Amino acid sequence: MAVTTLSQAVRDHVSEGDTVFIGGFGHCVPFAAGHEIIRQGKRNLTLTRTGADILIDQLIAGGCVSRLIVGYIGNPGIGLAHAFRRALEAGSLMLEEWTNFTLTLRLHAGRIGAPFLPARALRAGDMPRHIANLATVTCPYTGAVLTAVPALCPDVALVHAQRADEDGNVQLWGIDGDTREGALASRKIIATVEEIVPADLVRRSPELTILPAHRVSALSVVPGGAHPSYVHGYYTRDDARFAEYDRLSRRQDELDAFLAAHVHGVADREAYLGQFPLTDLNWLAHHRPGQRP
Repeated sequence: MAVTTLSQAVRDHVSEGDTVFIGGFGHCVPFAAGHEIIRQGKRNLTLTRTGADILIDQLIAGGCVSRLIVGYIGNPGIGLAHAFRRALEAGSLMLEEWTNFTLTLRLHAGRIGAPFLPARALRAGDMPRHIANLATVTCPYTGAVLTAVPALCPDVALVHAQRADEDGNVQLWGIDGDTREGALASRKIIATVEEIVPADLVRRSPELTILPAHRVSALSVVPGGAHPSYVHGYYTRDDARFAEYDRLSRRQDELDAFLAAHVHGVADREAYLGQFPLTDLNWLAHHRPGQRP
């Protein structure tokens, strides 16, 4: 593991054609890492997560994505993902849809090294007909016919969290959704954090460590790396940006202008954050560096 710049981490560990797990669940969404992928022009990516939000919509608009493996995609609490809808209607995007639960099972199977996990899910309704090669297995103990949910092992995961030590032990608290499962199922992990703290501080709260250092491929310190989503204990959700994105992403030309201004038009996260008023971000309003949750 190396502490490095985010641009170098993406350059070294994200390749065209990769399957990329996007961490975060309303909280700690890795927007900075996603924007760096757009800036570097990575192409033909498969993106996966259970509940996909506007970062994935932006990656689609940026021309990075050829396929999605998701349980849901939209603008949380607001509505549709408009770039996603246009790409799907145009036939430029492949969609593999699972339930949130079964996609989490796929990642968990990948994490523990199992080829599949049995489940009673996907045994009814119309969704099973739309999942190619979905198999069943007979329980050797009860004779019950169960769905064989296949493992999913992404090539690389993007994770944002509150802090890490210099060795790369990453700590996150607050809602994490499928972040831990998806990251640990992945072959490589790029982690961005708000700050690096002393190792003894991390050791005082071992229950907060979601990613051990030996699993982290690259670590970058990126304050504000989850904006406009929130980071518990550091800054709040910028609701206005999500509402604004719903409006501007309805038109391709306005979305292109947004990406030009806020992604391609800035060199790094610091420059990006400089475009927003400090009061809008509630920036580190009550946080003291290195404080415990």
